[in-house]
Amino acid sequence: MSSTLLERLKSLHPQSIDLSLGRIEALLHRLGDPQDHLPPVVHIAGTNGKGSTLAFVRAIAEALSKRVHVYTSPHLVDFHERIVLAGPHGAAPISEARLVDCLERTEAANGGALITLFEITTAAAFLAFSEAPADLLLLETGLGGRLDATNLVKKPALTIITPIAIDHVSFLGDTLAKIAGEKAGIMKPGVPCVVGRQEPEALEVIEARAAEVGAPLHVAGRDYDTFEQQGRLIFQTTSRLLDLPLPRLAGRHQIDNAGMAIAAASVVFGDALTQSALEEGVTSAHWPARLERLAVGALHAYASEGTEIWLDGGHNEAGGQVVANTLAELDERVPRPVHVIWGMMETKDAERFIAPFKGLVERVYTVPIPGEPNAFDAGPLAEVAQAAGFDAVPASSVQEALLRSASGEEPARVLICGSLYLAGHVLKLHSGR
Repeated sequence: MSSTLLERLKSLHPQSIDLSLGRIEALLHRLGDPQDHLPPVVHIAGTNGKGSTLAFVRAIAEALSKRVHVYTSPHLVDFHERIVLAGPHGAAPISEARLVDCLERTEAANGGALITLFEITTAAAFLAFSEAPADLLLLETGLGGRLDATNLVKKPALTIITPIAIDHVSFLGDTLAKIAGEKAGIMKPGVPCVVGRQEPEALEVIEARAAEVGAPLHVAGRDYDTFEQQGRLIFQTTSRLLDLPLPRLAGRHQIDNAGMAIAAASVVFGDALTQSALEEGVTSAHWPARLERLAVGALHAYASEGTEIWLDGGHNEAGGQVVANTLAELDERVPRPVHVIWGMMETKDAERFIAPFKGLVERVYTVPIPGEPNAFDAGPLAEVAQAAGFDAVPASSVQEALLRSASGEEPARVLICGSLYLAGHVLKLHSGR
């Protein structure tokens, strides 16, 4: 996308985040209310697991030969990743020409009025989705839910609320109850909602909101359950038991994410949902930079032979915990020295993120995130890790950190983590871009 167009759109609001529905509602009305002319919508909010759950739902739907649109944020490498359009040969990121066309039409309709970049690009996405045929639109919130720009679909087919944790406290509140109240704002009267595993404080708020609006709930651990048994994924309700392969995506938390997706697909597709579609869906879903082991590429040139390079974009305490748990599982199966290459935004709680890795890693290399002025410098971030008891040293780049890691006596298991912005930078480096 033209950098000039993007900068022009960014300049329409002095703040990158300003949660409100009034501005985008007015813009959508001037565009002919495209949000009222969409295929059936699955609207998803939560703190962790949104993208993976969405990926599972998409894979299951496509295994049923459904045409699926997808809206996610942020992107990792190219802005086009945010808007995936169904097509005659499968879904693909929106083309450059179509994206520019939709953005320019949206910009013209906005007429220079105050609006955030996320709001105006969401309006453009609604325009694109309304003009392309599909059977389903998977719509991920950007931040929160109640006042998120995506929350103008009046009657989705289903909503999903993934596990809620402390994150974005300056916008959503500093307690689980406050954050849950914002996330629960996507629920609509009469529209069923699949709810992932929650802390009691969050679940209480979700249940109260559901009762208030009349939204039927399907709650993990109560109305359905998912767990691993003898190397298989078991999904069960009071009337149904499914025995499926384990997810392709790494980590035990993906069993819960797959469970939310199966529950969602059961509601959306009903009797049309098949065992074969579920099997294909859970084993074929792909979601980049979520505990992804990088295939051999450009970054391996900086690592010693046999080094494993893993990438994860998690950036809050709960995200750090699930990644640390997976590292422990990997070490139980194949022990190796573990090195962490860590970059993070200053808006995140760095100490709480890194704490779960204590006792699991041999060394932490801290790195800056290029192009992100609100990211930690490597030095101060290393001090955070050192204060938490880690052997941590700053490095000027991911490449330098890998070279330092390679000086060990045996190949390491290297995890690059702490930010989706860092993950996007790493994917660019790894592809040689």
